[in-house]
Amino acid sequence: MRVSVFGSSKPTPGEKSYVEAAELGGLLAKHGHVVLTGGYMGTMEAVSRGAAEAGGHVIGVTCSDIEKWRSVGANQWVREEIRKTTLTERLIGLIETCDAALALPGGPGTLTEISLMWNLMIIGSHHRRPLILIGDGWQSVIGQVYASLDSYVSASQRELVQFAADIKTAVEMLESSKVQS
Repeated sequence: MRVSVFGSSKPTPGEKSYVEAAELGGLLAKHGHVVLTGGYMGTMEAVSRGAAEAGGHVIGVTCSDIEKWRSVGANQWVREEIRKTTLTERLIGLIETCDAALALPGGPGTLTEISLMWNLMIIGSHHRRPLILIGDGWQSVIGQVYASLDSYVSASQRELVQFAADIKTAVEMLESSKVQS
């Protein structure tokens, strides 16, 4: 499968979140998946690095908007770069080209990726596929949405989002979804 991994640009080598993201990339590659990331630093770099070092193929979806905002290019572990002009095109590229998506902890950008993919599946614009959010943070955030806006988020919409406590559980869930499809 082609698996997009969403996450923060903040983690740096040696930090726990970077190490875990690299481990996730390695696990995905070892299961034969192609890994897609936003292509830059932080979680994107770590996942790319882990996948590349495990022999996997890494696709970075990059864009001019980000590079104008922050002087950065694709990380060194990206083997194939898909260039977009705008951030919106980049987001769509990460979502349209994947068979599944995993979300590591992150900020507004990661929340945007999750929300956009979720909403595109809700309205049927994109086929249903695994959207697995990793860690207590996302379960808390989305749980708060469910609790505070209960009547606005139907049971069928909630079924489109899955939660995993950690990266190993997320990969197990991903592998289980392959068997079910």
